[in-house]
Amino acid sequence: MAGTPAVVMRLVASAFAVAERAGGIARKVMRSGDLGIVEKTGANDLQTLADRLVQKSICASLSQHFPKVTIIGEEDLPAEAVEEELIENGQSEEILQKPCPSEYINIKEEELVVWVDPLDGTKEYTEAAQQLHTAGQAQLTHTELDTLQRCTALCLLDHVTVLIGIAYNGKAIAGVINQPFFNYQLGPGTTLGRTLWGMLGLGAFGFELKEVEGGKCIITTTRSHSNKLVADCVQAMEPHDVIKVGGAGNKIIQLVEGKASAYVFASPGCKKWDTCAPEAILHAVGGKLTDMHGRAYKYHADVKHMNSAGVLATLRNHQYYISRVPQSVLDALPSD
Repeated sequence: MAGTPAVVMRLVASAFAVAERAGGIARKVMRSGDLGIVEKTGANDLQTLADRLVQKSICASLSQHFPKVTIIGEEDLPAEAVEEELIENGQSEEILQKPCPSEYINIKEEELVVWVDPLDGTKEYTEAAQQLHTAGQAQLTHTELDTLQRCTALCLLDHVTVLIGIAYNGKAIAGVINQPFFNYQLGPGTTLGRTLWGMLGLGAFGFELKEVEGGKCIITTTRSHSNKLVADCVQAMEPHDVIKVGGAGNKIIQLVEGKASAYVFASPGCKKWDTCAPEAILHAVGGKLTDMHGRAYKYHADVKHMNSAGVLATLRNHQYYISRVPQSVLDALPSD
């Protein structure tokens, strides 16, 4: 490959490597059994040791190599020295070999904004840990324990992701999603985790793109933050089925792997670090993520963090789903 890769390609390559390290941190904390849980605003808004360590790892690693990039993380952490073991200096050679889309070749470091959710699906992460601990303390046979773990606790770990989104001129242009516990169902000895990534003008990688079979309307929505507005909007879509899962990153994975046709969340709650990386990957394969009015979110460094007008994301037929959003929902969720 001639010359030095463009700044944005090097940033994506670094984000990929640090996301993989982050997945390892999340697994290590889970294995330790000491999650260090604190409540931020309530029982549905938790922070764990994994959240803290992963954010420190991502922010410190990227800042070390890209000091002019603006990095915004979910967790409000004190400025402090970062342990060397948290620093990732590697880059994905596969990404560095990819051609940079022409419109991004000359982007400068200071023009990029990185949005970080160190552990999307923290509630599911903590629930899985607690259920595994309870199962381990119960007087069960190995077969009963194995069944209980697989049916209750371990399935929640699919919801957990690490999100690193990259924005330019307020637009999500690249994203990396790590699923730390992917492949858990294959049992002991399996290598856990996978990393998905995508970039506008280049495509998305690390998964097999599929659409819902038979043109069915399958909605994925929140598992733990529902309300009447969310429920009314989901029903207005007249779905064949509804899948309730945790994590914005996980819901976008449902779309690109053909398990759902639309992600509907008619409520404030999601933040820019929840949607930047997933949006970039979805858009890279022809999908769309907007607010409930069909308007795009902006990812400039100084924007409001809350996605106040909800989230509607689809792989195909976005306008159809927008047309089915009830007026009562639109009235309740004014667009920014």
